[in-house]
Amino acid sequence: MKKINIGFLLLAGALPAMAQKVKFTEFDLSNGMRVVLHEDHTAPVVVTSVMYHVGSKDEVPGHTGMAHFFEHLLFEGSKNIKKGQFMKIVSQNGGQNNANTSQDRTYYFEAFPSNQLETGLWLESERLMHPVINEDGVKTQNEVVKEEKRLRIDNQPYGNLIASVFNKLFTKHPYHWPIIGSMEDLDNTKLPDFLAFNKKYYAPNNAVLVVAGDIDPVKTKKLVEAYFGPIPKGPAIERVNIKEDPITQQIVDTAYDANIQIPAIVAAYRTVGMKERDAIVLDMASQILSGGASSRMYKKMVDQKKNAVAVQAFNYTLEDYGAYLTFAIPNGSQSLDQLLADMDEEVAKLQTSLISEAEFTKLQNQAENDFVSGNNTMMGIAESLASGYTFHGNTNYLNTELDLIKSITRQDIQEVAKKYLNKDQRVVLYYLPSKKDEAAK
Repeated sequence: MKKINIGFLLLAGALPAMAQKVKFTEFDLSNGMRVVLHEDHTAPVVVTSVMYHVGSKDEVPGHTGMAHFFEHLLFEGSKNIKKGQFMKIVSQNGGQNNANTSQDRTYYFEAFPSNQLETGLWLESERLMHPVINEDGVKTQNEVVKEEKRLRIDNQPYGNLIASVFNKLFTKHPYHWPIIGSMEDLDNTKLPDFLAFNKKYYAPNNAVLVVAGDIDPVKTKKLVEAYFGPIPKGPAIERVNIKEDPITQQIVDTAYDANIQIPAIVAAYRTVGMKERDAIVLDMASQILSGGASSRMYKKMVDQKKNAVAVQAFNYTLEDYGAYLTFAIPNGSQSLDQLLADMDEEVAKLQTSLISEAEFTKLQNQAENDFVSGNNTMMGIAESLASGYTFHGNTNYLNTELDLIKSITRQDIQEVAKKYLNKDQRVVLYYLPSKKDEAAK
């Protein structure tokens, strides 16, 4: 969202391939904030980041989009930072910053030259302690968010595909509405609603602060205590605990997108949340099916049969549930039903036969490469540490995840495919350009 590109800083933050365990110290402030410090002098860069355990699933009907709205709103300024100055302060001090929101958390970070550590801590403490949330900021950001929705989703080809799938896959859990919310809800949510949301979720006991990079841990701890220690503890938060009824027969539906000319077919299976080992196994299954040009679905449908211009299987992992999707776009006038049958055939092979030893070796190597590449920058390490604490209750999850990946067997992949990827447990969505194309089914 909000980003200043400074190439030298990004390069400075790059690390050698991670072969050793990531060392860190952690402690809690008296207000309940978890603090994680990672010392690494490879480059003169420091990342300050805060992950709040609040996402779109924590909203209520009629006020969707609030979590993402806050990602914008909290750049408006604070008691000590004038409106529009947050980004300027970052830029003037040689830094970069960004923020993003998911269904489960909101994440803010700054990357600075290491001599600007205190600047990063001050900025994030101001966001938490002294945010300015008023009618002017809400009005300004409401227009910004609505324009983002138009550009990135409503007017983007296939922009509403995931939202259309989730709306059918989840009927009770808040995952069924999109992160950005609806235009109606954005207009109907007023200043008192934002103030209440901030008071409930933007509290130190609902956050983890990670400081990673070229730091002195002793000095950094003192700075953290000075900037964040005085912030009052917030009320205890009751987490979303909504259970979906099992899907016991195939659900078939249609959605329309005026921005596309070529239809698509999606099969979606509701699966387990990220804390479960099966979620990692499903990630590996998706690599077998569509991880690159040598994957099974790609070779069959794009290279050999040439009935698809794109095909993909991916595991959309979230905190409470997951969604496993197979997706294809036809080549010309090819039948969507045939694409679905071809994808189903490859899923069935995973269920009935073990993958080959050669495929498994390649899969393990790819999984390890993906893990290492995701943690080869200071920013990547900071986010992984924050996510480990937020979602697994274990900051050290970063150091154990690779062992978990290596423990997965060919038999695990087969059993997980048999457990979750069944026709009577899924939603099939025909995603069409317009109603006149419904006959394409």
